[in-house]
Amino acid sequence: MTHHDNKKKILFIFTSASKTLLDKPTGWYLPEAAHPYYTLLPHYHITFAAPLGPNPPLDQGSAEKFKEDEQCAKFLVDPTVKEKLDTALKLSEVNVGDYVAVFYPGGHGPAIDLPTDELNINIANEFFRAKKPVSAVCHGPCAIVNATDAAGEPIVKGRTVTGLSNVEEEMAKKVKDVPFLLEDKLVEKGGNYVKADEPYAANVVVDGHLITGQNPASARGVAEELVQLLSATD
Repeated sequence: MTHHDNKKKILFIFTSASKTLLDKPTGWYLPEAAHPYYTLLPHYHITFAAPLGPNPPLDQGSAEKFKEDEQCAKFLVDPTVKEKLDTALKLSEVNVGDYVAVFYPGGHGPAIDLPTDELNINIANEFFRAKKPVSAVCHGPCAIVNATDAAGEPIVKGRTVTGLSNVEEEMAKKVKDVPFLLEDKLVEKGGNYVKADEPYAANVVVDGHLITGQNPASARGVAEELVQLLSATD
């Protein structure tokens, strides 16, 4: 689709994984896509992508849990969103040069496929090395644990980051559903992991052009910080 305005483009990378390691249904987590989408939409064009392309799987549990949430309900019936999901790019079709930033919504799906997806890792590397904002929320940072800077070091190394905490994963009873605990992995990769005082309280961390959010309550804040960062570099 062609745009006859000066809005720049942001890439949302979704998971294509519909099952956890325990074969339970999963996917991307509704508010972690919906809240950032509507926060960014007034300012940017948004393109969707996923490893397998069209119609990345929605975590149905998140749709049920957030059915009273106005933006979540809207996202599910929004014809523009439906078209974007229907026509989501495969990661092999993504040209990083077309976008000013990348954002990763969470859900347990991204913990399954994105950490080891070579195309995803290359895309994350390319954004980061080009000094373009890399942003992620909840399990979204799973997608960047194997991303590296130009020197080959993990992009989280020596940077303050967040993502779903061990205690939050335990409370969700999903520890065995995922290949690793995100908090542990971020620490293992050299990140300075920080979390909110209370589980599931909002926590957004900005370190240079890396923006991470801890949990669903942090999704809108990640997008707000992304708008700030991009407007400062415009």
